[in-house]
Amino acid sequence: MVDNLVNTINELDEAKKLTQNGGEYWMARKIQAILGYKSWENFHKVISKARMACESSGIDPDNQFHDITKKVPVGSGAMVPQVDYFLTRYACYLIAMNGDSTTKPEIATAQTYFAVQTRLQEINDRLTADERRLQLRNRVKSANRDLNSAAKQSGVQRYALFHNAGYIGLYDMGLADIKRKKGLTEKEDLLDRAGRAELAANEFRITQTEVKLIRDKINNEREAIETHKEVGREVRHTIKKLNGIMPENLPTEPSIKKLANSKKQKKQIT
Repeated sequence: MVDNLVNTINELDEAKKLTQNGGEYWMARKIQAILGYKSWENFHKVISKARMACESSGIDPDNQFHDITKKVPVGSGAMVPQVDYFLTRYACYLIAMNGDSTTKPEIATAQTYFAVQTRLQEINDRLTADERRLQLRNRVKSANRDLNSAAKQSGVQRYALFHNAGYIGLYDMGLADIKRKKGLTEKEDLLDRAGRAELAANEFRITQTEVKLIRDKINNEREAIETHKEVGREVRHTIKKLNGIMPENLPTEPSIKKLANSKKQKKQIT
């Protein structure tokens, strides 16, 4: 039973797509099977009920359920029209709420899944700029751990040299020079004092280097170091192309550790 629940959640996660603006959506025919419906006709009845529920709540269903018609091949090789829907998270939640949860355990799981997803989005929308920065800094830490693992597999032993190469590529100077330019002490962590734009640039550098090390099957330290520098340069070139501010010229922010401690203290008080 637990395995089925986990499988349904994993399948819904995998079926989720993102728009260019980062919005989430699902395709109706993709989640049809995940929710336990073999027949499109039966599933379409649930979609219709969900649309009515959406309209009853005062929300325009066309903004939540966007229907499309596409051509798909059939056995004879001919192309026939097929209706599908782009569904928002709210649309999926309404579909789950109007589905048959008594005979389909997948529906009950989906109800919880989309309710939780909606709640998480509500929480995320209320995050302050500092909380978003803290969230991003934690992502960068996690990405660096993954990069270290990939670097180890690529034969890296001098990690300080390897990481400095990435900074040279992105900032056009080594870590010590970056700290001096930004007025940081030698012991301060550069990324703990970085703002969201600078953290985002570094996250992109880190994740793309990890991917390249693995994809290109790099197996010696010299190539790994050069790869890190090359990826950093490419990220820098992209920022320049977009007329963005170079990372070494971005202002520093208050220490992220103070924000983390403040957040921890607030949790203890509440």
